[in-house]
Amino acid sequence: MARGGPKLQHHRRQELGQSFQDGGEHYDRVRPGYPADSADWLIPAGARDAADLGAGTGKFTALLVERGLQTVAVDPSPDMLEQLRRALPDVTAVEGAAEHTSLAPEAFDLVTVAQAWHWCDPLLASTEAARILRPHGVLGLIWNQLDTSVPWVHRLSRIMHAGDVHKPDFTPPLGPEFTGLESHLTRWEDPVGTQDIMELAKSRSYYLRAGGATRAKVLGNLDWYLHEHLGHTDGEVLRLPYLTQSWRATKA
Repeated sequence: MARGGPKLQHHRRQELGQSFQDGGEHYDRVRPGYPADSADWLIPAGARDAADLGAGTGKFTALLVERGLQTVAVDPSPDMLEQLRRALPDVTAVEGAAEHTSLAPEAFDLVTVAQAWHWCDPLLASTEAARILRPHGVLGLIWNQLDTSVPWVHRLSRIMHAGDVHKPDFTPPLGPEFTGLESHLTRWEDPVGTQDIMELAKSRSYYLRAGGATRAKVLGNLDWYLHEHLGHTDGEVLRLPYLTQSWRATKA
């Protein structure tokens, strides 16, 4: 257990999560999307209705919509939801939290949480997901993370303070309402420029919560690493390696 106990961890999650309340346009522009097979693997056969919790600007929501699911998006940030409504005007977007969605009970075949489960209270969010899922519905958890098995990416992640890179034995915590946890891994590459990576760093919670001196240090270190140490130029396209971890469990 982390120092400070579960109550402190809960407040820390809330504090860090607040850093994403604003800046929806920037987040949507610089964060990568998700590989198609992460959605294909998660969606149960015959599914019609999905709720995407912590939907942000709708990057994973879009995959659900493209696959014909009637989708409701939930997020605590009005700014993020404004971007989602612009991109996906036919999606019902609701302000709320994964722990308290205000959605109808047993209304969905699939509940997804992409890049947001670590901001949730996993036990409360599990109880809420089970409440809104139909019998034998599926909970899907998705993370994009830099592929730190690649040496230059490992150092990049440390400079960026990319804190959502999981250890090899990571398993997401779930409540007792779910069973049969399975995982799926997708390796892929995002074509980006060095300035895109600089902007990506600005979308991280570490940077968003930092003071001016720390922000300047992060960007200065990135500039040195990308342009001087690695020798890339501003106009060059890099293929930034990612892993997408997908997890699914069934309502017991």
